[in-house]
Amino acid sequence: MTETAKHTAYDKKQVAKYLQWTFVLAYILQAVAARIYNGGAPLLGQAIIAAMMFIPTLGVLLAGATLKDMGWKLRLRRNLRFILIAWFGPAILTALGAAIYFLLFPGHFDLSGGYLAANGGGEILRQMEAQGLSYPLYVLVSAIGCLTYAPLINVFLGLGEEIGWRGFLYPQLKAGFGRRKGWLLGGVIWGAWHWPLIWLIGYEYGAAAGNSLGYAGFPVSGMLLFCLITVGWGILHDWLYEKSGSIWLPALFHGAINAAATLPLSLCLTDTGSARLLGPAPMGLAAGLPFLLAATVLFLGAKGKERFSEKQN
Repeated sequence: MTETAKHTAYDKKQVAKYLQWTFVLAYILQAVAARIYNGGAPLLGQAIIAAMMFIPTLGVLLAGATLKDMGWKLRLRRNLRFILIAWFGPAILTALGAAIYFLLFPGHFDLSGGYLAANGGGEILRQMEAQGLSYPLYVLVSAIGCLTYAPLINVFLGLGEEIGWRGFLYPQLKAGFGRRKGWLLGGVIWGAWHWPLIWLIGYEYGAAAGNSLGYAGFPVSGMLLFCLITVGWGILHDWLYEKSGSIWLPALFHGAINAAATLPLSLCLTDTGSARLLGPAPMGLAAGLPFLLAATVLFLGAKGKERFSEKQN
């Protein structure tokens, strides 16, 4: 556990304030982003969604909590193996998940660039061709980016969320409800924080993910599935935070997931309907299995540790 988490005392009122500010501000911003996105300016809408990632940090400050003891030292030598896990783990697990999906749906594998055209317009593909950049080469360059510089670029956006979720909320929930229940509650809360986008623009599974056909149970099935995924992701993020004692590690892991998550979509047909609930991005149930299995191992292992801690006390 981090030094911060060891000494955290559950403050119900402060948690309530944090959740109030974080959800109200995020939901307002998501409604604005959705209106702009659906109004024909998707790039501006995406920029607003990116800015939304700093709301959890703002929520911490508005709740009257401090950022002081969240583990601001990277401790490079001590945390080297956890840094490597945070940096490369998401790309590896995403690749495994995409492989599972394309084994289930081999006909969905596509290198025509349909996903890129659906999200950025056909002009992007034409510009690439004019510069002599083929779509398969673009995918290769993107894959190299996921393994090298992209997680570092994304780490600062990831930090905006991680200060709120892992730095403040998860230690509070674990102090109030225990480690495993805290993980479950935190993951559901994190997922629900994204619900307006899932509903209004089809974030992750619908039109915003290149799936204008929609999916069965829209938007409720997408909302519930995303909460399951964020429970798993949250466990992995918080495990890294506990092990490293540094808020930079879950921020790096978050940034690496964001870097890798859309790459499988660039290899997939658009408008796959309800199959989008399964993948190929790691937000799908089948493609997300490697993340969920890793989280399950940690979750089950936490039970024994909690019991040992209770006996020690």
